[in-house]
Amino acid sequence: LNFQVENSEVYVGDALGQIRRYYQDKMALNQVAFSMGKYPNCLVWGDLDRIVEVVQNVVENAIKYGDGRMIQIRAGREEEPDSFLIVVRNTGCGLAQKELPHVFDSFFRGSNVGKNPGSGLGLYICRQLMHQMEGEITAGIREEEGELWMEVRIAMRLA
Repeated sequence: LNFQVENSEVYVGDALGQIRRYYQDKMALNQVAFSMGKYPNCLVWGDLDRIVEVVQNVVENAIKYGDGRMIQIRAGREEEPDSFLIVVRNTGCGLAQKELPHVFDSFFRGSNVGKNPGSGLGLYICRQLMHQMEGEITAGIREEEGELWMEVRIAMRLA
């Protein structure tokens, strides 16, 4: 697969604003508690459309594979001075801990997919896009809270 990414300096707030506008009404219609806190509008290195695409894919997975109670997005500068963190959390993650290392493998589908259609390429594509934007995406499970969280790091260019 060949992905077109046009990196430049973009305001991450523009991407997050698009996400907020798109999902607020959608989540309300589906009666999913959706929250998105305040975030700084930092200048980051990446492709605005691809950042939106990655976050949308992660949120769509949260809708598809979560329990439908809650989806939360947090964003802000990380302790490392050259990165910005976007975290998507949802309740009701049914993914087994032993499957976690494979969620970014091409064609991988976890045991929690049920009858949900899919190809197993979404998170693989997200990782490829993030790497092309000099960023990273990781996943983890907080079993005590029953949620899946995704960390999307967007590398910032320092002048």
